[in-house]
Amino acid sequence: MLTSTLLGGLKAAQASVVITRNLAAAQKVADPIQQLFLDKIREYKQKSAGGKLVEASPAIEKEMKAELEKLEKQYGGGPGVDMTSFPSFKFEEPKLDPINEVAAKK
Repeated sequence: MLTSTLLGGLKAAQASVVITRNLAAAQKVADPIQQLFLDKIREYKQKSAGGKLVEASPAIEKEMKAELEKLEKQYGGGPGVDMTSFPSFKFEEPKLDPINEVAAKK
């Protein structure tokens, strides 16, 4: 009985040490790798302002333009068509012939 109480207390103490270590690691924000990652993300955000490709060569820009033109042809785009907007659908009611009851009786 005494050993089970001691073992239970020992397990609780180990759990509190693990929790303390995890909390200390979570509060430590000044990790140099994490800081480098955040710096690179901020740098990329500044370079990609306006939705342009970052550090793209003229050959890559030309290839991208050719691919976009190919997609426009394939999916019905063209001059004056905004391919980035959601398409609008128009569903018209079909014209139905009225049932001719007189013809059915004959």
